[in-house]
Amino acid sequence: MTIDLHGRHFLKEVDFTPDEWRSLVELTGELKTARREGRERRRLEGLNVALLFEKTSTRTRSAFEVAAHQQGAHVTYMDPSGSQISHKESAADTVRVLGRMFDGIEYRGSRQAIVETMGRYSPVPVWNGLTDEWHPTQSLCDAFTMQEASGKDGHDISFAFLGDARFNMGNSLLTMGAIMGSDVRVVAPRAFQPAADLVARAQRLAERTGARITITDDLAEGVRGADFVHTDVWVSMGEDKGVWAERCRALAPYQVSTRVMEMTQNPDARFMHCLPAFHNLETEVGRQVFQMTGMRELEVTDEVFESKASIVFDQAENRMHSIKAVMVATVGR
Repeated sequence: MTIDLHGRHFLKEVDFTPDEWRSLVELTGELKTARREGRERRRLEGLNVALLFEKTSTRTRSAFEVAAHQQGAHVTYMDPSGSQISHKESAADTVRVLGRMFDGIEYRGSRQAIVETMGRYSPVPVWNGLTDEWHPTQSLCDAFTMQEASGKDGHDISFAFLGDARFNMGNSLLTMGAIMGSDVRVVAPRAFQPAADLVARAQRLAERTGARITITDDLAEGVRGADFVHTDVWVSMGEDKGVWAERCRALAPYQVSTRVMEMTQNPDARFMHCLPAFHNLETEVGRQVFQMTGMRELEVTDEVFESKASIVFDQAENRMHSIKAVMVATVGR
């Protein structure tokens, strides 16, 4: 599929038509195959990329840096103390400075309004590495990973997202599934379901693509027949710890366990997670939550995380290939 996205920003899924989004999924596969077969063409040779991180990350930073280097670009990483954005300088002013020096700018932070402002003022493409509302590089990776793992077109894939669906992963997976024409199930307590306006927008997209949208608090209904079961963390660093215990109690029935995977009634169902995952007590946050709640595992059990059904590390690798596709499509030569 040949679609020109050169010069475009990559801020959220709904900025793209279904054909444009599918072209990025296809390009991800083409670039991954080319890399594996030793015939990768360096289409970012000599370009300069800025990585602006107000929220730190393992996968997003690594994926952008390695993808850029493999394609011949130079990278400058600015951590939360490495720039003046939102501190001494506005997002609009920051991006107008960086846009004079760099060919593309990645931003990872809290508010979607910041990256949208950057998009309005930047003379070069801006890429959203994560905000509280959207995580489009992850959902692009997940769209590709599900097709790669199942051998199915997006329209034939069914997937369920379990847990807290009010924020970036719930929003992005719901919207991505609607764009891809998939059978999308969001399975969460009513208080943790996506906002009504976002669901309505996904349903309008579904009318165009043939996607099937289900929002339910019924676990059995939500996972039955699913090809993939997704989840995400229930607590994040920086949040008020006072909400952790109550949230974990509310979401405990939606923990992805072996029983939940069996409830899909699909022996080939796979487990996915954007990572990091709290599946044991080997993290500081995991131990803190255990002290509050007595839960040794949160959104997923260690048994599922380490099972053959788990493709979380294939998924993590694919962040690099999908991010490479975004950069190549928008600034590549």
